[in-house]
Amino acid sequence: MAATASDATAQKPRPAVVLTAILLALLILPTSVTGSGVALPHIGRDTGASLDTLQWVVHGYNLTFASFMLACGSLADLVGRRRMFAAGGVLFTVASAASVATNDIVLLDVARAVAGVGAAALLTSGSSLLAATFRGAARNRVFAAVGIVTGGGLALGAMAAGALADALGWRAFFGLHAVLMLLVLCAVPFLRESRGDTAARVDWAGTAAFVGSLFLLMLGTVEGPQWGWGSAPVLALLAGAVLLMAVFVGVERRARYPMLDLALLRNARFMALCLIPVVVTFSFVILLPLLPNYLLVANGSSSRAAGTTMLLMTLPILLTPLLAGRLVRWGLSHRGVFGLSLLCLTAGTGWLATTLEPGVGPAALAGPLITLGIGLGLNFGLVDGAVLTVVAPEATGTAAGFLNTLRLGSEALVIAAAGSALINLTSNQLAAGLDRFPVYRGGAGELANSVNAGDLTGALSGLPAELRPEFADFVTHGLTDAWQTVLWVGAAICAALSVAIYTMLGRPDDRLPPSRRTDPGC
Repeated sequence: MAATASDATAQKPRPAVVLTAILLALLILPTSVTGSGVALPHIGRDTGASLDTLQWVVHGYNLTFASFMLACGSLADLVGRRRMFAAGGVLFTVASAASVATNDIVLLDVARAVAGVGAAALLTSGSSLLAATFRGAARNRVFAAVGIVTGGGLALGAMAAGALADALGWRAFFGLHAVLMLLVLCAVPFLRESRGDTAARVDWAGTAAFVGSLFLLMLGTVEGPQWGWGSAPVLALLAGAVLLMAVFVGVERRARYPMLDLALLRNARFMALCLIPVVVTFSFVILLPLLPNYLLVANGSSSRAAGTTMLLMTLPILLTPLLAGRLVRWGLSHRGVFGLSLLCLTAGTGWLATTLEPGVGPAALAGPLITLGIGLGLNFGLVDGAVLTVVAPEATGTAAGFLNTLRLGSEALVIAAAGSALINLTSNQLAAGLDRFPVYRGGAGELANSVNAGDLTGALSGLPAELRPEFADFVTHGLTDAWQTVLWVGAAICAALSVAIYTMLGRPDDRLPPSRRTDPGC
């Protein structure tokens, strides 16, 4: 069969065009993680949505992004990475355009979930296309650029979303995504097609069980505060999540081409490296969508000001990876760099817990937020490379896929759990003193939902003007107490995981052939 014009064009790739297009795509994807949370108050006011449905604008994207990573990677090997990249770009563009057009919160949640599937396809296939296009030292430089661009997306997402939402409305944020991804799609004819070398097939049964388990677990976590943790629906959701995860393990043990090789889980150093992103999630990632809402309520900040404050935490990601590389060249082991990273993440979380208070300014927040940014920057990209050195060569693809799935999956679940904990704790704090304000006609749960969505104005509007300052002070202190509890719990989890990770990284791995073994310094 004769090659089409598009295929003929793709046989002569233009490296600069390929690099620019894929880096642009990889810049867009993390902005959806950090920016959507900043836009939530604007979306809530326009749609009148409750917090439990509003949260799925963030949770839906995170859930599908995490769940479909391994499946999209396998499918790209079968149907072609270029084709998968194009399909992911189209899906992401259409979903972003639908996000702009809809006025219904449920349809918006669905659109964001569809965008997450497109993001998974773009990330898995885009990295493979770069590896196929560039070789040697050029490839190393390209993947260093990938790390910087991804960090830039995390850094700029909150600020961009805040600025656009304040100036043009929240739809402009998703509209910009659609326009930029259309530019990415214009470069598809210049991408060279490539496929995997194996005869592996997509593990559809494993994928369905994994996605279903993660969805039920997240739904139960998000709805627990609304329906009651002991209610039959929540217990059924959590039980279903456990059951489907058991089914997933059974399927993977018997599958000829499993989505996940369970033998990897017995590799202590591999598991230690995969747990580092979990520490990042408990310390750094949960702040990205949630802390801006605190600043909106407790400080009376605008969305733009809240997003700008978040730059204190995200900008160090652009610079600190260079420091990590220098430390390694100066003789510090990877284990030492990871230990320093974990220390910064744990200490930064505890420091933020002691610093957070109503009216806190950027100067006071700078110390803990910059420390957290340094902590992430020290392991940013280094973890991904180290994972590939502690597994057998034939397992590197599965290892990288598992790392990204655990990274994104933990982000989706922990953000949902932290959001639910904040609502519960805030509601309990407010319920204890709300009787001081009999003129307020709402309940503690409703008020907790509103302030954790970044909106206090609705509650204040129904109160006499002379009562509003006292009521606002009462609410913001209750919200702050909830935040401090969540941060201290997060710091304790980070400390426990950090000790375990550092210990596990010191173990030699006898499963690797002698030529692949490295010293316990990793």
